[in-house]
Parts: sequence; structure tokens; C-alpha cells
Amino acid sequence: MGRRKKGQPIHGWLIIDKPAGKTSSQVVSNVKRILDAQKAGHGGTLDPLATGILPIALGEATKTVSYVMDGAKRYRFAIAWGEARDTDDSEGVVTQTSAVRPSEADIRAVLPDFTGVIDQVPPDYSAIKINGNRAYALARAGETVIISSRQVRIDGIELIDLPDEDHAVFEVACGKGTYMRSLARDIALALGAFGHISSLRRLAVGPFDETDAISLESLESLVHSAPPSTYLRAVESALDDIPALLLNASQADHLRHGRSVRVEGPEGRPFLDTSCLDEGGVLRAMADGRLVALARLVQGEIRPVRVLNV
Repeated sequence: MGRRKKGQPIHGWLIIDKPAGKTSSQVVSNVKRILDAQKAGHGGTLDPLATGILPIALGEATKTVSYVMDGAKRYRFAIAWGEARDTDDSEGVVTQTSAVRPSEADIRAVLPDFTGVIDQVPPDYSAIKINGNRAYALARAGETVIISSRQVRIDGIELIDLPDEDHAVFEVACGKGTYMRSLARDIALALGAFGHISSLRRLAVGPFDETDAISLESLESLVHSAPPSTYLRAVESALDDIPALLLNASQADHLRHGRSVRVEGPEGRPFLDTSCLDEGGVLRAMADGRLVALARLVQGEIRPVRVLNV
């Protein structure tokens, strides 16, 4: 007999407004404790310094995490001019200083250079693996860290405030794998200055934004006074941009058991309307308003990719 899993089988997405000072893993642990949940994971790491949107996947929602992590993101951050730091944020050690304070005109002039697909070198203090070791672990051990540049996508970057001569505030829309700390560092260098991130907030990730978010403190209170529907979002809410295909009970049962479903019958009579689906593309297989599986249309069949038991 298998060992009984600890906690309750809770399925769905919980969108936490992460406080500064906690790691993403610590927030996941807090959520598991508060909800007494069996299984949880997060949809994209935030640095301890950062605040904002941290989607927490519970139960079967963990099977959809990659679709959230691949989604577009939005951030707001402040650059503090005058100091480069080894972590590229305010928690690091100062490595270089400069008296240069860029003007508004100069800042706006360089921003187009950081829009579109650009090459970016992740921070030394990052979770990038180098020969099997995390870059941050090597950096903390005093070893030289050499990380190759990679291409990232910046959909838009806007200067939104200049609160004083030592700081500038930006908002950025970007794709997967973009480091705001690297972006801040590189903007400063392009301006002939040094700089680091002094504050960072994630405003949105995938389909989730600040309108969905609650604090850990609010969650602690709601668990004792409100139904789960108050704070939990459905598993399929992470998949809003993936086309849905409606199945009948028999077809859904086939997918749940890992079997493919034919699109057409023997005489070419269509069983399913797949006119809006792309060959090989991922789809949401739905039945009775519930997510059955993530699947693909391949050679006239709906083939399961990830079966969900919700």
C-alpha cells in the first residue's frame, strides 16, 4: 500500500502578491501550510527583493505551470544611478561608482535599443546553471562566473517617473527569461553610467495580473471565513490563450485513459469540429465545463499530452 500523501487534494491557481524579503519557494511553503495542500509550485521565480504577482499552482494545476512561465510578463522597476553592484540590485556589494546622472532626454534616447529581440547576459547571481552548478552558488563561493549571452524579447519599455536625480522608474513588457536586473545594468552602461535595481515589482505574468492577487495575510484570513472559490482560480484559467475543444463523455473517457480520439468516423463523418485548430498545436480538451487534458491534433486524432484529474 502506498504512503498516504500529506495535506488536502486542492486543485487550481492562487495568485499571491509576494512581499519583499521572501523567496518564491518560501511563499509556496507558506501557501501549502495555510491551505494544508498536498502539492504546490510556482509559475515563475521572483527575487527576494521583488514584490508582485507570483502565481501558485495547486494540485493538478502544476501540470500547466510551463504555460504560465512561457507567457508574457510586465514589470515596474527603479534604477538607482551611481553604483554597480555584484548582484545588480540593492542587496549586493558595490563594485564600481560613477557621478554620471543621465538626463531624461538621454534615457529616452537609448530605450529603443532595448526593444525587440536583444542579446542579454543574465546576472552572475542568477539560477542559470554552469556545468551543473547554479551561477549564484559559484558567485557566492567567490568563483569567476562566465555566463553566455542569450536572446530575450522586450515588447516595450517606458520611462514613467524621475522621482529625483538618483533614480528613474520604468515599466517593461517582455517575454520569458528576461532579467530585469540585467536590463537595468545594461541601460545604465549604455548611458555611460553605473546603476542597479533598487525596487522591482512584477505586474503581470501570463493571464494573471494585480486584479487577481491577494496577500499571504489575506489568504490566512480568507481560509477561515470564505469558500475556496473566493481565492482559487480554476486550473484552466492559466490556459486562456489555448483553444478549447468540447468532447462528449465517451471521448473524454478515452483521453483520461491515455487513448486518442478520432476526429472523423469511417465514412468521413466528423465527430469533432477541429476547423479552428492547428495541426500539432496544443488544445484544451473540455467536457462538462471541466478540463480533461492538454492534447494535440495530430493526423486526424486528438492525442493526450497531459491528462488532468479535476
